[in-house]
Amino acid sequence: MVKISKIWAREILDSRGIPTVEAFCQTENGYISVASVPSGTSTGNSESLELRDNDAKRFHGKGVLKAVNNVNAFLGPALLGMEVTDQFEIDKKLISIDGTKNKSKYGSNAILAISTACAKAASMAISMELYKYINQLATKSGIKAVMKVPTPLFNMINGGLHGAGNLDFQEFHVIPATSKKFSEGLRIGAEIYGTIGENLKRRGAIHSVGFEGGYAPNLFTNADALEILVESIKESPYQLGMDVFLGLDVAASYFYKNGTYSIRDKSTALKDVDLMEYYKNINSLYHLALIEDMFSEEAWDSWKKIYSEFQGQVLIVGDDLLSTNPDLVQKAIKEKACDTILVKPNQIGTVTETLNVIKLARSAGWKIIVSHRSGETNDWFIADFAVGVGSDYVKFGAPARGERVAKYNRLLAIESELSS
Repeated sequence: MVKISKIWAREILDSRGIPTVEAFCQTENGYISVASVPSGTSTGNSESLELRDNDAKRFHGKGVLKAVNNVNAFLGPALLGMEVTDQFEIDKKLISIDGTKNKSKYGSNAILAISTACAKAASMAISMELYKYINQLATKSGIKAVMKVPTPLFNMINGGLHGAGNLDFQEFHVIPATSKKFSEGLRIGAEIYGTIGENLKRRGAIHSVGFEGGYAPNLFTNADALEILVESIKESPYQLGMDVFLGLDVAASYFYKNGTYSIRDKSTALKDVDLMEYYKNINSLYHLALIEDMFSEEAWDSWKKIYSEFQGQVLIVGDDLLSTNPDLVQKAIKEKACDTILVKPNQIGTVTETLNVIKLARSAGWKIIVSHRSGETNDWFIADFAVGVGSDYVKFGAPARGERVAKYNRLLAIESELSS
C-alpha cells in the first residue's frame, strides 16, 4: 500500500498560449508524477466547468490561478494519506468535495489534473506501465477492454473554430484502414499530410496550420477541402476506400443560428432537412467512414433521422451532443441518435467517470474514439488511456505539432512493447 504524501499545482500554457493547470502527486515512497489538462475551443453546453479567473489584466481573463489555488489549498490536502492506487475512492472524494453537478465550485480543470496525476503516480508506485494500470481500472469498472493501439483519425485540414475563418466544417479526416498496424497507419498519415501541403502550395493556397496541426487553407467551399484530400491520396501510394478513408467533424453548432445552418457551399441558409440532403450527397461522392456533430446538439430528431439513414454505412459520432456525459449517452442510446462516442476526460472531469461513460457506450455496442482537445500540452496520458480502455480510434490531430506528435510517438512505443 502506497499513500499520497503531497499534491500541488501550477499554471502553465497550452498549445494555444492559453493557461491551463499542471498538477503533481507525490507518494510516500518518493515517486512524483505530473499531469496537465487540455482545454477545448469548440465546447459542448453540457461539459463540466473549466474554471477561469476572469481577470482581464491577465491572459485576457483566461488565467487559472483560482483553479491552481483550489488544488493547493483545498483538493490536494484533502487527499493526503489516501492510497494512491485507490482511484475510485480518490475520484469519489474529489467529486464529493466539489459537490456540484458540473464541478463548478473548484473547476473540472483542477479536479481532472489531480485525478490524472494520481493515476500516473499509482502506476509508478507499483512499477506498472500506465496503459496496463488503466486497463486494470477499466476491468474493475466492468469494461471488457483488450489492450490494443487504436486506429488514428488524422485531422488534415482545420476549419471552423480550429482554423482561420476559412471553412465552416471543423475537421477533415484521413483515416487509415483499421486492418493496418498503428505504425503503418502513422506512416500513411504523415506521408499524405506532406502531400497535402505540397498540393496546397502548388495551388497557391495558404497552407499555414490551425490549432490541431492540420492545414488551414483559403478554399471556396467545404467540398473543396475533401477534393484536396482525394487528390493528395491519389498522388500517394495508397488507395482511397482500401488503405485510407475520409471523415468529417462538422461541428455544426459553429454555423447554426436561429434554426438554420449557413455554409459556403450553399447560397441560402439550410434547415435541418436540407443539411441532411447535403450530407447524403457528400457521402455518395466520398463514401465517408464517419461524420461527427453534423447537427446542433439540440437537434435530437435530426440526429435520429441521420442515424436511421446512415446506419451500417457511416459511423455517426457524438461529441457536443454527448459531452462525455452519462445522462446524454443514455438518452442517445435510448433514442438511437448515434453509434460512436468521442471521449474527452475533461468534459466529465475524472478518470473513473470517464471509464463509466465508456462502459455505458460499450454496453450499447458503440465504437469508442478517445480524443484530445484543441488546447493541448505534451502530456501523453490520453494515449495510454486509449490503449488501456481498448479504444477503437484516437483523435490527436494532424501528424504535426509537438503536442500532437508526443501522443502519436507514445503510441508507437506502446505498440512496440505490446508486440514484444
